[in-house]
Amino acid sequence: MSTRTLISPAVLARPRGRVLYWTVLTAVVLLFTLVFLGPLYWLVSSGFKDAQEVIQTPPTLVPGTFEAGNYSRAWEVMDLATLLFNTLYYAFGALAFQLVLDVAAAYSLSKLRPLFGKAILGMMLATLMIPATVLVVPQYLTVLDVPVVERNLLNTPWAIWLPAVTNAFNIFLLKRFFDSIPKELLDAASMDGASPLRVLWSIVLPISRPILGVVSIFAVVGVWKDFLWPMLTLPDPSKQTLNVGIYSLSNGVPVNVLIAALTIASVPTLLIFLVFQRNIMSGLTAGGLKG
Repeated sequence: MSTRTLISPAVLARPRGRVLYWTVLTAVVLLFTLVFLGPLYWLVSSGFKDAQEVIQTPPTLVPGTFEAGNYSRAWEVMDLATLLFNTLYYAFGALAFQLVLDVAAAYSLSKLRPLFGKAILGMMLATLMIPATVLVVPQYLTVLDVPVVERNLLNTPWAIWLPAVTNAFNIFLLKRFFDSIPKELLDAASMDGASPLRVLWSIVLPISRPILGVVSIFAVVGVWKDFLWPMLTLPDPSKQTLNVGIYSLSNGVPVNVLIAALTIASVPTLLIFLVFQRNIMSGLTAGGLKG
């Protein structure tokens, strides 16, 4: 079976064709590398410049001054250790709630088939069409005075955790993965006397590790990069997230120190992507079982 490509093997066999192919490929790779890594390089290098060089026009490609102390100064002045701990606490708390509740919802819709399950899933997916900014006011009024319990959740982790649980996209991803798991496998476990909860714990979850990894990354990054909601619900400076804390403390801080703080704040999410990029792709494309 022959494979069709943009350039035929006959053209590649010619010296001129090979030169043209590798020239175009190299130019495209360099262009995309510059587009994606250029802003990152500017961010990191600007953190080593002094305040005058950062605002210099035209900007310098290589720092003329090398002030590594900008990063340690940013860490101390902006109390990044506390902000980083707060963000990790909120992010992994939201992750725990999402893994428990979103998995339960997706498993129920996929395998337990409740009454009006398709209608419920349709209404969940319909919420994805609503702009997030439209939901800010009703969500804020809800956490300001939670119905029934009548509690004010401002300046508490619950103001971050509870809205993060209602993630229709993650539920949809999990349901689609659960749908791909052969029904015969679950029926065999049920015939052996396993309850639906035991089937979920012993069979479905071990098979679903790729998609659970994807959902975990989405959950952590979602809380990490959020700005507007934490700024509204966490006015106490000692309880703010990394993004909100840097914004609140940016007044009066030299621009080079501020850029160094932003660089430090970007490192964890970049590491997550670099370490787990293969897991993200395999989780999004993986099915259940092949046989």
